[in-house]
Amino acid sequence: MERRKTTITHLINLLQSCIDKKAHVAGKLLHAYILRNGLFDDTFLCNRLIELYSKCNNTHSAQHLFDKMPHKDIYSWNAILSAQCKSDDLDFAYKLFDEMPERNVVSWNNLISALVRNGLEEKALSVYNKMSNEGFVPTHITLASVFKASTALLDVEHGRRCHGLVIKIGLDNNIYVANALLSLYAKCGWTKHAVRVFEDTSEPNEVTFTAMMSGLAKTDRAVEALEMFRLMIRKAVSIDSVSLSSVLGVCAREGCGVESDVFAQSDNKFSRNVHGQQVHCLTIKLGFEADLHLSNSLLDMYAKNGDMDSAEVIFSNLPERSVVSWNVMIAGYGQKYQSTKARELLQRMKSCGFEPDEVTSINMLVACVRSGDIKMGKEMFDSMPSPSVSSWNAMLSSYSQSENHKEAIKLFREMQFRGVKPDRTTLAIILSSCAAMGILESGKQVHAASLKTASHIDNYVASGLIGIYSKCQRNELAERVFHRIPELDIVCWNSMIAGLSLNSLDIEAFMFFKQMRQNEMYPTQFSFATVLSSCAKLSSSFQGRQVHAQIEKDGYVNDIFVGSALIEMYCKCGDIYGARRFFDMMHGKNTVTWNEMIHGYAQNGYGDEAVRLYKDMIASGVKPDDITFVAILTACSHSGLVDVGVEIFNSMQLDHGVEPILDHYTCMIDCLGRAGHFHEAEMLIDEMPCKDDPVIWEVLLSSCRLHANVRLAKRAAEELFRLDPKNSAPYSLLANIYSSLGRWDDLRAVRELMSENCIVKDPAYSLG
Repeated sequence: MERRKTTITHLINLLQSCIDKKAHVAGKLLHAYILRNGLFDDTFLCNRLIELYSKCNNTHSAQHLFDKMPHKDIYSWNAILSAQCKSDDLDFAYKLFDEMPERNVVSWNNLISALVRNGLEEKALSVYNKMSNEGFVPTHITLASVFKASTALLDVEHGRRCHGLVIKIGLDNNIYVANALLSLYAKCGWTKHAVRVFEDTSEPNEVTFTAMMSGLAKTDRAVEALEMFRLMIRKAVSIDSVSLSSVLGVCAREGCGVESDVFAQSDNKFSRNVHGQQVHCLTIKLGFEADLHLSNSLLDMYAKNGDMDSAEVIFSNLPERSVVSWNVMIAGYGQKYQSTKARELLQRMKSCGFEPDEVTSINMLVACVRSGDIKMGKEMFDSMPSPSVSSWNAMLSSYSQSENHKEAIKLFREMQFRGVKPDRTTLAIILSSCAAMGILESGKQVHAASLKTASHIDNYVASGLIGIYSKCQRNELAERVFHRIPELDIVCWNSMIAGLSLNSLDIEAFMFFKQMRQNEMYPTQFSFATVLSSCAKLSSSFQGRQVHAQIEKDGYVNDIFVGSALIEMYCKCGDIYGARRFFDMMHGKNTVTWNEMIHGYAQNGYGDEAVRLYKDMIASGVKPDDITFVAILTACSHSGLVDVGVEIFNSMQLDHGVEPILDHYTCMIDCLGRAGHFHEAEMLIDEMPCKDDPVIWEVLLSSCRLHANVRLAKRAAEELFRLDPKNSAPYSLLANIYSSLGRWDDLRAVRELMSENCIVKDPAYSLG
């Protein structure tokens, strides 16, 4: 008896060694030895044999052994269930599970994990609910699988209920549970909850950091995602290829040009590409350059940042390529509007033996459209035998981005007719087109479609709904959508604030901005620019300074977009010195920034300062655009700087290659007319290509009234009678000129003409 016991112990150790080494042949020899020596009745030995066969992917032998076993215990059943689950024969696994005389938590875990692994998340959650109803307490393995299933289904509510259970049974400090829970919140856009889980994790690992970075990037908090990577390095957390791939994805996203170095504190401003280059260096340092997935992430980062030269270098030196590598390169050239290059790559891809997939087709479609060849893109789309939702979205997006919204709506209707189910991206694109055209009824129809698929609670779709209702001046509907969103993100807040500002509800927009801050939501550049626009329209420098202080605190003070909005706010509030002070402090200035400051001087009557600033702009090497010339010519007009205005106008095309358009001619007519230079104004009108625009003649008529130039006033009025016969303004202006000069007969003639043409003077409004 003692000898048998010793033999069994020795065999158990040998079997464990075979299991560890996946030594299938050696294990079979041990199995034969066990049979020859009459040891098959030992349940523990048989359980180890089942485990060995399962580890060596020999499910058939494992099942055969199990069926022949004389004595089975719960460990035997769990071992064979695990083997069948591992082989993905879920029907047989289910049958085994139902036949089990008794079950424990391991049994449930085996089945739930297998269902999740095979993409049957709803079934997995159903089994979990049954497990709970039968009184079993889940383990960390159970909950990690359940959170993974909830993540795949974007079922954050189920995850939240399980989160409560995690705390109750004391698994909130388990790293596997914490990582799965964090991933759920991050992927569902519940960033605030994800951050809380991260902060409560005592020892976060590389999975924790990677999930947190992805979650922050998903909600456009790229700055914080990069800081998270920096924290990961500082805490000496192991960095793997997945972490590096994740941070490269952050660098590839918009808005990563921030004022912090990923690896060291710095006051310099780094571009997205520099962040990516730093991660690239770290990739080489850690020896991951041969990792194909990571190499594709590097390609994607450079391509999305427009650095196709660097992308080409990496692509040329890849030890191996995949379809993904080719797709990234094609997409990169498409983004650069180089459809010819994209087509060349497609031909090279085919000649190298790679079969293009649907992503290739979508990238080629986008490349054609971005290069302005929508017709070619549509031909590619029509050649697809059965386009997927992604293909439909690419085509819809191309129409929407090229402002061909009518075709986008038409294509969406065709998509519905063909029975293709739209996803969140489809709905967001078509809502954008509906908003651009101001078609409320179509927007409501899309809203109804989103209700059927429960997409209306998706932040991406909800933001589109807020946009369409705001554009159509249905703010009450926009607010209703906003307040029904379960987890508000920054995009939803921005959409609501922008909608209120669009409808001149600027006080409400400012209050929403304050409420957003109270909800611990971090404003983006768009948030700040929108609320500053509201402050400017309210002429409220007090509120504007509050926002300015927040901008300083959040580190957006050197952002060009935000800086330009600050200058506009100070100028419109009449604080021209505050605007100039901020303008001088800005590190980087572009054409928009200069234009805002010049326009601010023009608005506030500082013509000489505007001209000086314009000359500084030219001297600094910044190229003026058509808006620059509108601003500076307006300044000259309002300040009576006729000669300077004429000189700048004449230099537009000659020195700067800017073709004058209606706005520039209008400014010059106004400038000459205000100064009484009517001969020059008349000559300019006769020479200009757009003399049939009523605005030109209205401006001239106003100047004639100022200087009592009856002859030219009569000509301007006659042109306006011809161009806009039902407009009462020219009749009134001409009548006022005659009245001021005591020319009563002429005044009577104008009034008779109004009566004959059935012209009714627009009523005046009293502010009293």
